[in-house]
Amino acid sequence: MRLATWNVNSARTRVDRIIDFLQRRDVDVLAMQETKCRPDQFPRAPFEAAGYELAVHGLNQWNGVAIASRVGLTDVTAAFPGQPGWAAKAGAEPVVEARALAATVGGGAGTDPVQLWSLYVPNGRELTHPHYEYKLAWLAALRDAVAGWLAADPGQSLALVGDWNVAPRDEDVWDMSVFAGATHVSAPERAALAALEAAGLREVTRERVTNYTYWDYQQLRFPRNEGMRIDFVYGSAAFAARVRDAAIDRDERKGKGPSDHVPVVVDLD
Repeated sequence: MRLATWNVNSARTRVDRIIDFLQRRDVDVLAMQETKCRPDQFPRAPFEAAGYELAVHGLNQWNGVAIASRVGLTDVTAAFPGQPGWAAKAGAEPVVEARALAATVGGGAGTDPVQLWSLYVPNGRELTHPHYEYKLAWLAALRDAVAGWLAADPGQSLALVGDWNVAPRDEDVWDMSVFAGATHVSAPERAALAALEAAGLREVTRERVTNYTYWDYQQLRFPRNEGMRIDFVYGSAAFAARVRDAAIDRDERKGKGPSDHVPVVVDLD
């Protein structure tokens, strides 16, 4: 099974690029983030014509996650247990945003199943912003959910993939001095990802490939290779044991109308 994750930064805007990537790279399962549309607005027809089933979760033009699979897609779940909500305005009721979507993929076409989560972790905005506390609470709740899943079934092939909006190591950004006092590299954010690993997950791409996965559109960040590595594949021990190769498709940042992120790909037994 070839599995990929990609913050596509608008499924409707980039559907042609997404389908081209799926076919060119022979991808079986794609987890997408920042789809920026409701399920009724998602461009389903091109995916279905290419042979993919879809699970889509979106509430409006913000956030949004989806999974496309040509090897089976069942047990779709939106949001994880305890996922906190965000109140966009003071005094408003918190809303559980469209940032997490799960499905069992595989089990068809001779593939073993994977419990897959497509995740779009909150940005955090600034260290003093309430969105930063929301981000940490979101990651803490995710860690608790993971611990519960693995306690219930230690041998499951579980993968949490997506845009984590955290650079866990200094080498994951082009210049740490630029990020002094900023989100994405703060100690609490990094500790939150370390807590996921302590709960039983392992990031499976770092040992196989080195590159950034995100370059801002501004200030010629991509031509200067001033990027960040914030898109990852975390898996249970059973999932990690199946990984045979990984790649970061940097070329997807080139050409007309790219996303600011590129796909991360893993090959599984």
